[in-house]
Amino acid sequence: MAITRWDPFREVVALQNRMNSLFRDMNDGGEAPLTTASFVPAVDVYEDDKKVMLKLEVPGVEEKDLDVSVENNTLTVKGERKFEKEEKEENFHRIERRYGGFFRAFTLPSTVDTEHVQASYNAGVLKLELTKRPEAQPKQIKINVAA
Repeated sequence: MAITRWDPFREVVALQNRMNSLFRDMNDGGEAPLTTASFVPAVDVYEDDKKVMLKLEVPGVEEKDLDVSVENNTLTVKGERKFEKEEKEENFHRIERRYGGFFRAFTLPSTVDTEHVQASYNAGVLKLELTKRPEAQPKQIKINVAA
């Protein structure tokens, strides 16, 4: 039997976040139908000695609906997954996939060269490759042995 920590405010915080999201969506113009909601794509961030990599899951988003920019050491990814009305809405039994616009912003470390950012898109995954500045990359130092 596992003991879990009980947080009495967890549900309240989740409800508050959802309400804030609903009001924010209503104030943005409300062009999307009520059956859609914005989503936040999952992202993996990792780095090695020479670069920082980001992979965002954005299935169903076309390349033309993605916008990637860097300004003041902030990497911004915006996009939109559009709801396709091939069927009448009343024929749906469930709509679980999220549609609408999304926005992700990442503060970049000073070691990243913002002039050399590469983006590629394949099979619903947006891959961003940020090269580190040469002075930030590790250098191997040779050790001289005294005789």
